[in-house]
Amino acid sequence: MSIISQNAGYAGAHTVVAHREIERRANWHSDSVIAAPRLTVIVPTYCEADNIDPMIAALDNALAGIRWEVIFVDDDSPDGTANLVRQRGEHDSRVRAVRRIGRRGLAGAVIEGMLASAGNVVAVIDGDLQHDELLLPDMLAEIDGGADLVIASRYTGAGNASSGFSKVRQQSSVLATRLTNVLLKTNVSDPMSGFFMIRREIIEDIAPRLSTEGFKLLLDILASSPKLEISELPYIFRPRRLGASKLDGLVVADFAGLLLAKLTGNRVSPRFFLFALVGASGLFVHLAVLRSIVVLPTVPFYVAQLLAALVAMTTNFFLNNALTFRDRRLTGLNALKGLGVFYLVCSIGTLANVGIAELIYLRDASWWLAGIAGAVMAAAFNYSASAMLTWRK
Repeated sequence: MSIISQNAGYAGAHTVVAHREIERRANWHSDSVIAAPRLTVIVPTYCEADNIDPMIAALDNALAGIRWEVIFVDDDSPDGTANLVRQRGEHDSRVRAVRRIGRRGLAGAVIEGMLASAGNVVAVIDGDLQHDELLLPDMLAEIDGGADLVIASRYTGAGNASSGFSKVRQQSSVLATRLTNVLLKTNVSDPMSGFFMIRREIIEDIAPRLSTEGFKLLLDILASSPKLEISELPYIFRPRRLGASKLDGLVVADFAGLLLAKLTGNRVSPRFFLFALVGASGLFVHLAVLRSIVVLPTVPFYVAQLLAALVAMTTNFFLNNALTFRDRRLTGLNALKGLGVFYLVCSIGTLANVGIAELIYLRDASWWLAGIAGAVMAAAFNYSASAMLTWRK
């Protein structure tokens, strides 16, 4: 055999081997690729470790025959919720964990989970098992039928909230629903529901307009995208079995702040609304302290105004730390440092406060008018300085 024919034989053999390797890799690739989930379920959590296994089991039962995944978005729970989810995910690829550090808030957690989802449809359900997961296939069927958004409603058809809500909370929810429908023209039976399903492409589109603060994400979605094809399905709101409720009196303030934000075209943020409420309470503190000092004959008015401003500023710091910036709450030594920074950054406002108040008092001698004018002058400085420096992200 000639050298040429030998080389041709080697080349032919090499080509056969190469084709076989390509075919093998193609077969391996096709076998290893897993189809994307049809549905992603978002479960925001904080200290819900006891409910993780029951939730996974409930979803597995409810979504039999449907490709699904669940993303637990955890706000760094001290009970190890995120670690437990991660452990379950090691044995079940459908289970994923997103752990948020230094951030708080149900709305923000859900939005992050939605944007991290692999499914083209996303559902939101609470981690406390009060929502009926057996409704999820019917909700998905509504999406397949043309709906953009499906709301699981406690207030339509056979829906009921009495077993999961106290009477006071149920009445408050009904009142908030009526107020929302009047002011924002949402025209749905349960705009405050935390149990809903939506096409992911819609969330991608409106995400920049959604607030990451507060609890009422569905209300925000309705107000931010009014032309959705909406369907509502009734369900019975179940009582919580394990853990403790995370909702408290702040929900009312968050709701009012979100309403104000949407009514003003997002010009006023929910966080600023809370800051303003704290500021209003600080005004009463300021006036009370000023009134108690100004009657002393040996104390000049500017000294009384300065002391009143200092006391009001201190109470405002601690209230804002607990309420307005609770997702960035400062504790221990950091709280003391934050108080010092708060004093420093608000010093310009305080000087304006004292100067304006003194000027008005010398002309009018009305202590209350002078006090209000000075406090309002300082307020413009406090919010921006607080957000950027005291409670910076």
